[in-house]
Amino acid sequence: MTAGTSWLLLSRGLHAQEPVTKKIRIGVVGGRFGATFQWHEHPQCVVAAVSDLRPERRSALQKAYQCDRVYDSLEEMLKEATDLDAIAIFTEAPNHVKHTVAAMNHGKHVVCAVPAAMTLEECQTLLDTVKKTGLTFMMAETSYWQQHTISARKFVEQGEFGEIFAMYSMYRHAGLESLWFEDGKPTWRHGFPPMHYPTHCTAHCIGVTGERLVAVSCTGWGDDSPLLKGNPYNNPFWNETAEFVTDKGHSFRVEVWWAGAHVGCERAEWYGTKMSFICENRLGTQATLIFAGEQKELDSGGFVRAASRVEPYEIPQWWATEMLPEPLRHDSGHEGSHTFITHEFIDALICERRPAVDVYEAIAYTAPGIVAHQSALRDGERLTIPDFGKAPA
Repeated sequence: MTAGTSWLLLSRGLHAQEPVTKKIRIGVVGGRFGATFQWHEHPQCVVAAVSDLRPERRSALQKAYQCDRVYDSLEEMLKEATDLDAIAIFTEAPNHVKHTVAAMNHGKHVVCAVPAAMTLEECQTLLDTVKKTGLTFMMAETSYWQQHTISARKFVEQGEFGEIFAMYSMYRHAGLESLWFEDGKPTWRHGFPPMHYPTHCTAHCIGVTGERLVAVSCTGWGDDSPLLKGNPYNNPFWNETAEFVTDKGHSFRVEVWWAGAHVGCERAEWYGTKMSFICENRLGTQATLIFAGEQKELDSGGFVRAASRVEPYEIPQWWATEMLPEPLRHDSGHEGSHTFITHEFIDALICERRPAVDVYEAIAYTAPGIVAHQSALRDGERLTIPDFGKAPA
């Protein structure tokens, strides 16, 4: 294993057998997505406060985490709940940086829903705040902890792929427009640019190989639908398809599609010189491994070509292993990722270590999508993606 890939070890930082000697007191903000994690099940965590602007969502948080210490807003929580160690921020995307900065300025570690930021300027603000405060930031990216992504990292660790020369990831989720309006009024989701929500895909590259995305050309598609009119982002696209280049000169194709006749999915394909790994496609094809070999076959034109060996792959249930503490060894949201996110953040704080998707990784997942959307608005012009750096060794 090379020094450049040693950080990919699956066991890195996962201390499932650590003795329960300390508990992190966490406040959870955001009663929709925020109520779907397992903070209350972790042996080293206590949900000490919950908050949402909406009464019904505050009630959902109270019920999920059996917590009666309730606040009407994040601001009120930060002012009054001074005993909290950390804040879990699951608020609307345009407020992620604002809320993270507020929490950190009150001395709280933060785990935050995706995306990390909305603009490149916000990416820099987030990074500057983490550096200034010295506190831990982690992005709750589910694709990093999907069972097939964990398998892909394991294959990289073992050198099974050879060199991964191309990757392909897709986040297809038609029907999100049902969340664009409530009681006839637009929500923050109205017209949200697809590539401003790239992290479910970029995690499949950066979170597996450690590469950075350095350039992009992106194509957007829209149909002049009245639903897109007047959105606060001036976004004309339902779907965006990006062709990224990595810092190792590899290709990475990303599709974020929110309309059309397609099957919803969050899946990926990794192509290597020795082996490739293809996720199941929800059309009857299960997860598959493809191995380069010396066998030959004839193509339809009668020419000889290499014939790869193809095998089905049963993706392990990594959540059932010692990667997690016993109480968290059960299936959870987004393909088993939620218990991993729960444990990764709490364990990082307990062990005073860097979480897997720290601020540098979070920005590396987020910024390429921001630039990709700008490329789509400029008819696919190839744009350079700024480098925000990596965590010090």
